[in-house]
Amino acid sequence: MNDAPATRPKATDGMSEEELDARHAEKMKKKKAARDKILATKTIEKGLLIVHTGKGKGKSTAAFGLVFRALGNGMKVGIVQFVKGKWETGERHALERFPGEVTITAMGDGFTWETQDRQRDIQAARAAWERAKAMIIDEEHDMVLLDEMNIVLRYDYLDIAEVVDFLKGRPDRKHVVVTGRNAKDELIELADLVTEMEMVKHPFRAGVKAQKGIEF
Repeated sequence: MNDAPATRPKATDGMSEEELDARHAEKMKKKKAARDKILATKTIEKGLLIVHTGKGKGKSTAAFGLVFRALGNGMKVGIVQFVKGKWETGERHALERFPGEVTITAMGDGFTWETQDRQRDIQAARAAWERAKAMIIDEEHDMVLLDEMNIVLRYDYLDIAEVVDFLKGRPDRKHVVVTGRNAKDELIELADLVTEMEMVKHPFRAGVKAQKGIEF
């Protein structure tokens, strides 16, 4: 006896290509009308606070994608790299070709487990934050990327209350992007857009070292 459930015929079984095309067009027409109705209610324009966090790879990569998108729209961008001062990265070399549109400041001496000097890390974090604040309040930059700032916030090298209070008072149209693992709850609460990168697989766990053009 065959106990397998009977396969129900699909609604499209027996339909010609022309009928399928017409059905698809009608479905997409309704979908577009519904989406246009939703979009019509979205009228606010403002500077966004964007946070990329999580254990997965791609936080800074996605942020630099926003940087290039902004440049493509004629915007000016400021970048402060909080811990990558010693790293020679591909994105930095690429963006140095746009000196009139991008201001890059690489601070710090590497991740805190590399320096092993807490006071030096705190001083570097403070200097980077002062540079970031200047970029955020000026009228020159439309977007400011604070790359890996979540790391120095995690170790309390900066006061999260001070950072949140300053970001609350930033210019209305200024976009700010913050990257790094372990974003503080206070920053997540304030942010307009938060994306958490989830790691599914990573070549590092299989013994593959950091690759040029991929990690740096």
